[in-house]
Amino acid sequence: MRRIKEQIIEKSLFSSALITIAVTIGIILVLSVEAVNFFSEVSIIDFFTDTQWTPLFTEKHFGILPLLSGTLLTSLIAISVALPIGLSISIYLSEYAPKSFRKTVKPLLELLAAVPTVVYGFFALIVVTPFLQSIYPSLSGFNSLSAGIVMGIMIIPFVSSISEDALHAVPSSLREASFGMGATKLQTAFKVIVPAASSGIIVSVILAISRAIGETMIVAIAAGQQPRLTLDPTVPVETITAYIVQVSLGDVQHGSLEYRTIFAAGITLFAFTFLLNTISYKIRKKYQEKYE
Repeated sequence: MRRIKEQIIEKSLFSSALITIAVTIGIILVLSVEAVNFFSEVSIIDFFTDTQWTPLFTEKHFGILPLLSGTLLTSLIAISVALPIGLSISIYLSEYAPKSFRKTVKPLLELLAAVPTVVYGFFALIVVTPFLQSIYPSLSGFNSLSAGIVMGIMIIPFVSSISEDALHAVPSSLREASFGMGATKLQTAFKVIVPAASSGIIVSVILAISRAIGETMIVAIAAGQQPRLTLDPTVPVETITAYIVQVSLGDVQHGSLEYRTIFAAGITLFAFTFLLNTISYKIRKKYQEKYE
């Protein structure tokens, strides 16, 4: 009977793994088939080199660079906000805060991840943008700066929670050895504990960046829907995910060339995220080998 239960559990776990792989393959196939149909009508060279993205206009251009620049710009702003704040929170909770404070604050902090992103989007549009406009009067009503800042607030739990777990898992013997050498608590935290937990911290950054790149509602509401090739955070931009939402609303005829642009944009985002995760994985592996 025990052997039968083990076999059932083993088969269930194996089936779950197969389902995950099948879903991933299915997504890739759907994106690839539609993208091939799109590139049969649009030059892939123009797709990656044209600086204009106007597939819904009379004069059509299919250059993905404006959408990529908008995606990267908002993600860069988000990670610039989330990384220092999230890492500071994780170091404090792991090295300085009392255990009771840590047990209370950490779950509350993780509640940020449970807030619907549409709420964050309206918060960026109604609260953050007017506040920034009071400082920078020339700031546009829709801009990547407010969207990026609020995205950064949203992904703070991804950085702080996972980084804190990695820091907390560092053996106490390393801390005691550092203190024994005469190091202060601050020196121990930043020169011993953080490097030892670097692989976990890098994982948190990977997840945070991936979350920022794939974010839809915040950028769709607060960043605007004007694809432009720019690194200026004060003007409206459009990201890949926001464009997919725009086309998916139903105004574009299903099966048309304009409709298939969302699959070309989607597979570009998929490839970009996959490349980013691969590079990050190699960096993480390098750090693990260094400190093992």
